[in-house]
Amino acid sequence: MLRFIDTHAHLDGEEFQEDLPEVIARAKSAGVAAILVPGVESSSINSVMAVCSQYPGYCYPMIGLQPEEVKADWADVLGEMRKALDNNIQSQDSSPLKYIAIGECGLDFYWSRDFEKEQLAAFEEQVRWSIELQLPLMIHCRKAQNELLHLMRPYEKQLAGGVFHCFTGNQQEAEEFLHFDRFCLGIGGVSTFKSSHLREDLPAAVPLERIVLETDSPYMSPVPHRGKRNESAYVIEVIQTLARSYGVTEQEVAEKTNENVRRLFEVDI
Repeated sequence: MLRFIDTHAHLDGEEFQEDLPEVIARAKSAGVAAILVPGVESSSINSVMAVCSQYPGYCYPMIGLQPEEVKADWADVLGEMRKALDNNIQSQDSSPLKYIAIGECGLDFYWSRDFEKEQLAAFEEQVRWSIELQLPLMIHCRKAQNELLHLMRPYEKQLAGGVFHCFTGNQQEAEEFLHFDRFCLGIGGVSTFKSSHLREDLPAAVPLERIVLETDSPYMSPVPHRGKRNESAYVIEVIQTLARSYGVTEQEVAEKTNENVRRLFEVDI
């Protein structure tokens, strides 16, 4: 049986409150061997940890401020997160629930630039945390690639690596991201969409050694589940799509992407 990892699932969201045990059971039955759970804002400090404490060694927590959640109080929110992060580090000897990454963080100017300065400042602060603590970054970037890479370049040699989550760009955009040599692209359900060019662009520009799998559940459901709530079990649709695109077996996709996760996050399965 294939074993693989979902590197991005918002299992603490209200969409999973009614049936999380069933969602986890379906994931395990499908071959999902681990799930990484990102933080997005202040309330997720507790909700992410609550989910991961139910499934230790299977669900792994992150902490971060997602750019769409950045508002005028961003500094206060990051202060709260930093306190939780420091407490987590100090208690690692007695707790298996250590944060494995900073994120979900980044820049998003898709809808608005109302909080552009705040987004830039919040992201740079989290980049500094990543360097200080040598934790990888889980990066959200939408309609902001130039600004994001400009901010990251001065720190390039110090960064611990990470994932450019939910990549949907073209070959040139992929190559620009992969100049950061300790980073991978997170590939999810969009790769299965009929309109997506990822099936051609990824094999042309991105080796499997630079890809990790994700769902971004409950969002971005792959074909044939579009219009429904996404969940970790559906990663298999992404594996099948990548195997066809790269001309390799599903086993090879699973093995290589698992190794990439181990390298980035020290998550073993």
